[in-house]
Amino acid sequence: MELAQVRLLVSDFTACYRFYADVLGLKPQSGATGGPYEKFSPATGSAGIALQDRSMMAEVLDELGDTATGHRSLVVLRVDDLDAYCTEITGRGATLLHGPAPMTERMRVAHLKDPEGNLVELQEWLLLRT
Repeated sequence: MELAQVRLLVSDFTACYRFYADVLGLKPQSGATGGPYEKFSPATGSAGIALQDRSMMAEVLDELGDTATGHRSLVVLRVDDLDAYCTEITGRGATLLHGPAPMTERMRVAHLKDPEGNLVELQEWLLLRT
């Protein structure tokens, strides 16, 4: 078994597309800015985040036609230099909710939200102490 992607169901596809591509700097697979689907990948690694228009999935599962409420996901992205990346993305319009700050002695984090309110955690892994 292989994890193919984490998919977020969104109502404002265009705003979310811009956030993941233009603000966070992830690479879109096809350039489908209007949806109804797009996968984004970081420069390294094989994991990906995909966006899917909520109304499209509501055709399959009717209950998804309801408006999403509360925190329903947490997307986690690992970066090499948390401070530099946070400076970069705030310059492109991101608003940090928290951090950069230590979460544990092995990790520093920062948190923000995408245009749909999905939480995004940025992690910088610190060297393991031996």
